[in-house]
Amino acid sequence: MLAARGRGTGTLRLGLFSRISSGLEDGRPPEALRRHAAARRLELLDSFEVAGLGCFWATDESGRVSYLTETAVRRLGCEPEELLGCQLTEIFSSPGSDAEESPERPLSFLLGARNTISGLAVRVAGARRETWWEISGKPLYDAKERFTGYRGSAKDITLIRERQREAEALARCDSLTGLANRHHMEGHLARTLDAYRSAKRSCALMMMDLDRFKQVNDTLGHPAGDQLLKQVAARLGTVVARRGTIGRLGGDEFLILLPDIDDRGELGELAQRIIQMVSQPYSIDGARAIIGASVGIATAPYDGLDAEALTSAADLALYAAKGGGRGQFRFFASDLKDGAHMRRRIEEDLRDALANDQLEMHYQPIVASADNRATCMEALLRWHHPERGFVTPSIFVPVAEELGLIREIGAFVLQRSCEDALEWPIPLRVAVNVSAAQFARDDFPGQVAAILKCTGLDPARLELEITESVFVGDSDRTQRIFEELKSLGVRLALDDFGTGYSSLSYLQRAPFDKIKIDRSFVRGATDAGNNNPEILSAIVNLAEALKMETVAEGVETLDELKLVKERGASHVQGYIFSAALTQDAAIARLATEPVEFVARGPARFRAERRTLFRQIGVIHNDYRYKAVLRNLSKSGALIEGLLGVPAGTELVLDLGGGQLAVCTVRRSRQSTLGVEFETPLVSDGADGLCTRHRVSPYAIEAAGRPLTPLPMDAYALLGGNPVSKPSFVEVATRDTARADPSTGYEYRYR
Repeated sequence: MLAARGRGTGTLRLGLFSRISSGLEDGRPPEALRRHAAARRLELLDSFEVAGLGCFWATDESGRVSYLTETAVRRLGCEPEELLGCQLTEIFSSPGSDAEESPERPLSFLLGARNTISGLAVRVAGARRETWWEISGKPLYDAKERFTGYRGSAKDITLIRERQREAEALARCDSLTGLANRHHMEGHLARTLDAYRSAKRSCALMMMDLDRFKQVNDTLGHPAGDQLLKQVAARLGTVVARRGTIGRLGGDEFLILLPDIDDRGELGELAQRIIQMVSQPYSIDGARAIIGASVGIATAPYDGLDAEALTSAADLALYAAKGGGRGQFRFFASDLKDGAHMRRRIEEDLRDALANDQLEMHYQPIVASADNRATCMEALLRWHHPERGFVTPSIFVPVAEELGLIREIGAFVLQRSCEDALEWPIPLRVAVNVSAAQFARDDFPGQVAAILKCTGLDPARLELEITESVFVGDSDRTQRIFEELKSLGVRLALDDFGTGYSSLSYLQRAPFDKIKIDRSFVRGATDAGNNNPEILSAIVNLAEALKMETVAEGVETLDELKLVKERGASHVQGYIFSAALTQDAAIARLATEPVEFVARGPARFRAERRTLFRQIGVIHNDYRYKAVLRNLSKSGALIEGLLGVPAGTELVLDLGGGQLAVCTVRRSRQSTLGVEFETPLVSDGADGLCTRHRVSPYAIEAAGRPLTPLPMDAYALLGGNPVSKPSFVEVATRDTARADPSTGYEYRYR
């Protein structure tokens, strides 16, 4: 092989030498040979151009195109005369400093500096479709070192660039949903925050997590879970549209970046729409799936300046939303860090709660509308923590679900409720809530049968309250469990009807004895223009047609009680008759004649007003007073601690954390003021209220302070000492000592 290659090489060299020698023997001078070689070179270059392997271009000293390969021009759909004489920058444009395209210098800069151009990607202007070339060129100078223009080459890289873009898109996108993936979202968020910090702009970050997604995976399988995630992504795209960028972090977690939004009213409305849209039922291969969603919200620069801090803030807000009962949104607040620490403590302590007998049952009566006599007692779980006192179910039940303790706790609730019901002086029914995780077990009917046998409770006295979430998954299997439960003789109730995108097919097949109308249709139903009364009538009429009882939940006022009775609800439950009673209190009450419950409560429904004691600042002119905030609603508040403030005075309430609320004094009596807000407060997602806007950290920076997320006492950083003298007198009230300025809150509930 080597010998053959050697002979071949020698033959090639010999042939070339022979051709040159013969030219000399023919008498052709070296000049003729050079012309001959030049002609050959032109032929080769022409063949190169015609074959489409590349093209050539040239400009004069003014940057006008003097030559461009004709075949390449025609492939672009142009005629040569259309391009000759044009500036090169009119034909080609480069991305330049656009970070998304290329970090290279733009073509205009290179030409102006007369730099060598090497492999620069440029877009061809005027092409019928997007076309990209890669050009190279060198500046030319004459013998006197005068610039005479550029000579260069080019090749079409459109297909190469498209493949690169596809590969980059795959690297940026989540392969399942087509949304941006974690890596791309992290980079995009970091770049956005850097740019916005320089431009003094704000942006919001929403972190969303699906509720009950694991149940879909467990009951329908992982392929069904993947299909569900695709549908969730599509719904998010519909709600968010072009307002922001949506990404999937992995699993069932999503991230939404919303530029130039810091209005918490707008953000809360968007979060609520997302939750509602995502929570609607899904159809997956003929099966029906119902999930929920929780959303945490943080805004820059208020809650964090960089990507890590803002993501951490949104994550804490999401953690609080899930801990507050799920299906909710939360705004980040600095005290959420304490809440996260408390939640971790709850996780640790909950494992010991059952063993240490810290869980106990309370019972709330459900009374008949006709005679106000109790027909049933709903079992409500309470956790009496040795250090924290009573921990509400909205806090510990989600934790129990995450830890996998909910089935064990559910069995305890069922057992204890049946045992307690046997001790009541009269044989009322006992209603027990059943979690979706508990119901999903194939052995659940057997567990119910075993507890009934063990306790000896008449099955007709046990009523199982079930929410729509049990219908996720195999509908035939769900129906079979219903039938097995009914065969035991127990009663079934559909709880929270109307809040879970109810399907009439549930009522068509499931053998319910009772429908419980959610409290959201009762609250505010007596307000003028409210549609809830008609909804109440529709639900009652439907239940009566199906021979089912109805329970109006959450009735607290006399006007609400009158309304639900007029609309035909067969039963009523709520504080209007009784709060939940301990077992001892329930025995004592049921043993007292008469057992009729008397309606006691406010005459009329009022817009929700929280009773609290919280130290706030009250600003008049430039002077800041200390006062105590008592009642708070969206439209106004009650303040104590200032004397001599006439009605009509305009004030600014410093609610902390950069929240300033402009208000007008409407009532003034001694040291108590009733104020009306200029702009109504909005929901903070945690059964509380907050201002739409806050003091901007950029404004604090402009006042000479370093740029940081908002501290609790943000107002103090804006100004110096007051110039004006105080117009009013600060006085201590009986509640001043109760308002802790560090935590700021003491709540009283009815």
